[in-house]
Amino acid sequence: MSKNPIQFQKGISIGEMIANYGSEEQCESALFAWRWPHGFQCPGCGSSSFCKLHRKAKYQCNQCHQQTSLTSNTIFDSTKLPLTCWFLGIYVITQSKDGISALNLHRQLGISYNAAWRMKHKLMQVMMERDNFWQLSGHVQVDDAYWGGERHGGRRGRGSENKAPFVAAVQTDDENRPLYMRFNAVDNFRRKTMKEWAEHALKRGTQVVSDGLSCFCGIQEAGCDHKAVVTGGGHASMENELFTWVNTMLGNVKTSLAGTYHKLDPKHLGRYLSEFNYRFNRRFDMASMITRLGQAAVNTAPMPDRLLKLPDVQWQSG
Repeated sequence: MSKNPIQFQKGISIGEMIANYGSEEQCESALFAWRWPHGFQCPGCGSSSFCKLHRKAKYQCNQCHQQTSLTSNTIFDSTKLPLTCWFLGIYVITQSKDGISALNLHRQLGISYNAAWRMKHKLMQVMMERDNFWQLSGHVQVDDAYWGGERHGGRRGRGSENKAPFVAAVQTDDENRPLYMRFNAVDNFRRKTMKEWAEHALKRGTQVVSDGLSCFCGIQEAGCDHKAVVTGGGHASMENELFTWVNTMLGNVKTSLAGTYHKLDPKHLGRYLSEFNYRFNRRFDMASMITRLGQAAVNTAPMPDRLLKLPDVQWQSG
């Protein structure tokens, strides 16, 4: 049996990672190139003339004399961690298929748990914001899903207060092979919410197939060609070929979430799902993920703790 070339691609080894980004100078050089690909540009006056100060990663405009930190106004803003630590974090998060918990990150990087948690969630925020620019198109399988279970003595099923809802969508090619996915946390499964989600997540004219849940009619209202198939639920619905890949990806993601994170705060479910979206959608070139996430990170606004701890549900409606 031939090996899957995507699954067995080379990626980046630990040795290559250290060789490329093993020093602060190497990391600074990479961040500079990602932040200013066409050369330094002063955020104050736009001048390209500058000098580097003796202070670490600090630059001064020769025209207006404004000083700019390499990490200011990026996701790395105000960090006390060395850049080498951030790059190692980017490496293990992007190259790990099942993800890595903040606890494991804390152990592997040798930093405090709180610092590891902030790093993990900031990088997942970058992934979430970056993938919000993507829209699925062509043929898309959609399903409703939940993370968590009912509390002892609480309500069961969709009404459970301990279940966090999310939309699962997988784009396939003409031969029904998976291309891209979008798993997004939502506040509820109502028609208005699904319409708003589809307007952001799907290109107009996309051919969407879903089960018979009435809220998915909102996808049609968003300008997509929607086909509802009543599956009846249960094990038989899982074997329906129309939903092969969305069911497969749901199983894979839920298994990885449960195995890697054990206990996951539902208010941050959107970020955790985006981590899987990001890696899956770029799985064709694992080696480029470090550069791509680094470029996205320097173009993502800072996330102070007060914002980082807020719920990250992306689509809500009354």
